[in-house]
Amino acid sequence: MRDFTLDIYRQLLIALQRNDYRSMTMQDYVIQQQAGFENSKIVVLRHDVDLRADRSLATAKVENSLGMKATYYFRVIPQSNQPHIIQEIISLGHEIGYHYEDMSICDGNIDNALHHFDEHLAYFRQFYDVKTICMHGAPTSRYDGRDLWKKYDYRDYGIICEPYLDIDYSQTFYLTDTGRQWDGYKVSVRDKIPVYQDQWVSQGLVFHSTEDIIKAADEGTLPCRLIITSHPQRWTNNYFGWAKELMTQKAKNIIKGLIVK
Repeated sequence: MRDFTLDIYRQLLIALQRNDYRSMTMQDYVIQQQAGFENSKIVVLRHDVDLRADRSLATAKVENSLGMKATYYFRVIPQSNQPHIIQEIISLGHEIGYHYEDMSICDGNIDNALHHFDEHLAYFRQFYDVKTICMHGAPTSRYDGRDLWKKYDYRDYGIICEPYLDIDYSQTFYLTDTGRQWDGYKVSVRDKIPVYQDQWVSQGLVFHSTEDIIKAADEGTLPCRLIITSHPQRWTNNYFGWAKELMTQKAKNIIKGLIVK
């Protein structure tokens, strides 16, 4: 089976359910974290809608068909910000949030970036009572979106979670398909958890393919609390779209690898 298709994504979700994982939105997970975790298996399905919003709707429908909830973070650019798709994803029972990149958009001007953040958070709140946000990695930008919070506080806007800042990764295993591979932290500029990644590697928690994750779930070696981040633009059954994404990502990984070095 080809990786990064909707078919194998469905198989991943079925495997998680088969092994008693319960899906939560990011908002629900951070509330549960504050209350104290119970001895249950939990997975947060987080999606960064960087491009091709239509493919996010496709993954949202797969999740809904299995009775699972997820969180979708939308950028302000037209390739991501598609109001009719945002509304349909919400109607399927999913959470949406703001995938912010205000520091990059405002060329590092922190005050202008806050104004941009304020304006666009209000925009997304037209559709949904947004309580969580997540920075867009923007690997080619010299600005880290999280630097905005060195001067300001997103909690002043009623935000309860920024996943890179508010999740306790000592209790939560993080997987991301950055680089179109599950061990893409090797070429990731910002989408990684540096403090804990070496610990996970030493424990053997390294997966390259989606089939590797499915196998770990079935063997009982996958941690009990997971955040799985995917970029739905990468997941499609259409062969030509799939092949184009594969080749494009290989080129991006070369550039990202140079940046990381």
